[in-house]
Amino acid sequence: MDHLRFTLGTNVTITASGETGVVIGRAEFTNAEPSYSVRYKAADGRAIESWWGESALHITS
Repeated sequence: MDHLRFTLGTNVTITASGETGVVIGRAEFTNAEPSYSVRYKAADGRAIESWWGESALHITS
């Protein structure tokens, strides 16, 4: 059973900033929340790839 909330290719929003992107990687740990690599366009126009904890993201509606 998959315990990760988001699948590869899921469109997500970074809760703190409202920036949106797509999940391009996932990591699962024994002692920490799952993390996701997200490719997104930052508010200043830069292309970014960054890891975020699961609690920092939600599915883009």
